[in-house]
Amino acid sequence: MSNFEKVETNRLILREFIEADIQGVYQYASDPDVSKYEPWGPNSLKQTEEFVRICIEYQHQKDRVDFELAVIEKSSNKLIGACGLHISDKGNREGWLGYVINKLYWRKGYGTEIAEKLLDIGFNEFKLHRIYATCHPNNLGSEKVLQKIGMKKKDA
Repeated sequence: MSNFEKVETNRLILREFIEADIQGVYQYASDPDVSKYEPWGPNSLKQTEEFVRICIEYQHQKDRVDFELAVIEKSSNKLIGACGLHISDKGNREGWLGYVINKLYWRKGYGTEIAEKLLDIGFNEFKLHRIYATCHPNNLGSEKVLQKIGMKKKDA
C-alpha cells in the first residue's frame, strides 16, 4: 500500500493530510497541554504549516515508509488529531506508530481506536513483524492506550 485514500474505524476516518488541514492541526499543536509530553511544540502556525507540508511530501515518497494521517471524527467531520505508521526497518519488517489528539477529544477512546487500526494496517497490510510505540513516562493516558492494544512495556 503506497497511499491511504481513507481508512475508517467505527467513529473515525484516517486520511492523508491536505493543505486545508493546517488550521485544524494548529488548534491542537499549539496547545501546551497537548504537546506537554511530545518532542515538539507548542507549535507556531509556521511550524504547523511545515508539519503539514512534510506530511504531504510523504505521500509522494517512491518507496513510501512514512504514513502520517489526519484523524477526522465522523460525527462532526472535524480534524481532531494526527496519527502515523512509520516503517523503520524494511528488512526486519519493523515499524512504529504514534498518535496525538486535540484535548477536547481526550478520554473518549479515540487513541485506542486509532492505535488498534494502525496495528491492523501494520501487521496485515504491510506484513510487519514488530511494531513499536513510545510515550513519555508521565503520559499515563497514552500508556493506557498502548496497554489496551496489547503492547508490552520494555524496560530501559
